[in-house]
Amino acid sequence: MSEPFGVRLRAAMDERGPLCVGLDPHAALLDAWGLPDTAYGLERFTMTVVESLADRIAVIKPQSAFFERHGSAGVAVLERAISATQEYGALVLLDVKRGDIGSTVDAYADAYLGPSSSLAADAITVHPYLGFGALQPFISMALEHNRGVFVVTLSSNPEGREVQQASQGAVTVAGAILRQIAELNGGIEPMGSIGAVVGATTEDTDDDLNINGPLLAPGFGAQGGTVDDLRRVFGSALPNVLPATSRAVLSAGPDPATLQDVAAEIADSLAS
Repeated sequence: MSEPFGVRLRAAMDERGPLCVGLDPHAALLDAWGLPDTAYGLERFTMTVVESLADRIAVIKPQSAFFERHGSAGVAVLERAISATQEYGALVLLDVKRGDIGSTVDAYADAYLGPSSSLAADAITVHPYLGFGALQPFISMALEHNRGVFVVTLSSNPEGREVQQASQGAVTVAGAILRQIAELNGGIEPMGSIGAVVGATTEDTDDDLNINGPLLAPGFGAQGGTVDDLRRVFGSALPNVLPATSRAVLSAGPDPATLQDVAAEIADSLAS
């Protein structure tokens, strides 16, 4: 990867649009597709999605938990999905939401961002609630190898507010995290490689979302987030937003053409 993640992501969004499709092969979806809840069903589901969409959208976001629940065979499917998605031209944002300290966080960084790992993605999601400084191994590894990190900042689940919206002096906890992300991305063109996760259905916030980096917006589509919500939440930061949807697309399977048509329809709505 010869160019920074922020450069590659900006190019992909400009060429293919900003849509991010979550790859969430949970048991109910496997069943709806007529597939068994096994590693075999997981692989059939996963590769159908990748082969249908990875040559036409900017980002595919596998949720690691749905692969891990199938043990080593599921992780092997995840490895194949990462490689195949990149070969088709989409970027892989691996949704692992890791966060720890010391040698453990170093190991997580090696696993998901290190160039010798078969699980290495273009970017990953991380949790900052052991302290933003504890994320440094992720950030250093990502920047060294032209990968990205998305820091969970303002999630759409109501339980998150008690932590994320708590006051830290004159700013909220989320606001302080956003400021530190913005500092890391300062002056980088076209945008930095450190992003934030901000739910598409989150309540209005006074926190500054102009972090000069990508903003992953889960909750768009089947979870209730609309284009109007994106405009309301992100305002002037909207050009850097990756709206993420999963069920709205995946429930259209298993027919590849239908998956493509639904993804295209959602992408068109974002361009309007």
